[in-house]
Amino acid sequence: MNESLSPSEGYEPVARRLPPRAEEAILQGVLADWDWSAFRKKLGISPEDSIRLVSISSGRHQTAEAIARRSIRESLGIDVQCFHIDSFQASRTEGHVQLGEDNSPAPQPENLEVLCAADLPERPIHLGVLSLVATGEAELSRDYMQQQFERLVIGGVLVVSVDNPDDRWVHDQLKSFEKSVKVRKQDQGIVYWIEKTAELKKRKDFSCELAYRDCDELIKLVTRPGVFSHRQLDNGARQLLDAVDVYPESKLIDIGCGAGSVALGLAKRDPSARVHAVDANARAIDCVKRGIRLNGLENLTTEVNWTGVYGQPDSFDMALANPPYFGDFHIAEKFLAAAHRSLRPGGRLVLVTKHPNWYEENLGRWFDEGEVFPSRRYHIASGVKPKSN
Repeated sequence: MNESLSPSEGYEPVARRLPPRAEEAILQGVLADWDWSAFRKKLGISPEDSIRLVSISSGRHQTAEAIARRSIRESLGIDVQCFHIDSFQASRTEGHVQLGEDNSPAPQPENLEVLCAADLPERPIHLGVLSLVATGEAELSRDYMQQQFERLVIGGVLVVSVDNPDDRWVHDQLKSFEKSVKVRKQDQGIVYWIEKTAELKKRKDFSCELAYRDCDELIKLVTRPGVFSHRQLDNGARQLLDAVDVYPESKLIDIGCGAGSVALGLAKRDPSARVHAVDANARAIDCVKRGIRLNGLENLTTEVNWTGVYGQPDSFDMALANPPYFGDFHIAEKFLAAAHRSLRPGGRLVLVTKHPNWYEENLGRWFDEGEVFPSRRYHIASGVKPKSN
């Protein structure tokens, strides 16, 4: 895996294997009967070369793992890559494939790689495997399908499952790639597969470039599917920008930076300030890097990291955050703990929220001088890291 994904305080290693979700289970059922010898022969893959499979999963890639382990047992010559854009999810998959069926530690299959990146590597593949949930982000699903199809060799196959037995949407998306779509319906959903007969005539760009003003400066921002918040400037980010000032030579960290709207704005205000943007999502950091180039910034650095332990602890003057609302405030706790680790003694946390009560009750666990005040439809919460324990 291409990012540091070691567990940190508050994150337990994967302790047990999970049963496959519905969309993964039906996918696994279809590919369990796959004739790999015939597939190799059809594509003209020599015995010395490997069949290259890329999996994108809504769960833990149980289908891809099963294929990798079968390949080792039966000497099928299949290399498997399990892809994530989120480094925390990638770490969970990596922990999962290092457990045996009895949940005891087991070696990760040597032919299986867990990859965290913004996009699939630009290399040809023979089989793309994708499991989707009907409630997932439509543009992200389309992006995944297009990327896998683009990387298929001619004659390669894309297999897609969805947990909706009445689906038509996924079918129609695949139909835009190839006229012939094979279908296997199950009680839990549907599995489709298409064979690539020609290259895509037109590739859709799912990224979006937009602009916003901060302190009379025009800031250019790039957003992408799978990154908060795609195709718009989040109102919470706007409130967070309005709530803080940037001082010369100051050092700031944006925790959970998303596409980088806050980090870009703050870095643009004063070139002498140093801003560090951190997110678990590799695609979010890709957006920030694009924003850095578009805005000609030299004082903004980035880091893909889910652990809450970043490269320069106890050194930042200010930490900024817009914590997610899901997770029953467990994620909010991680954000506050990460900010506490990152700040120098006397450094200040500033965050934006729509749920002020929890922060009023809990800021004091980490910070002194806690205050929460309204800002339009949001609230700003702030506190100072104690100068001594």
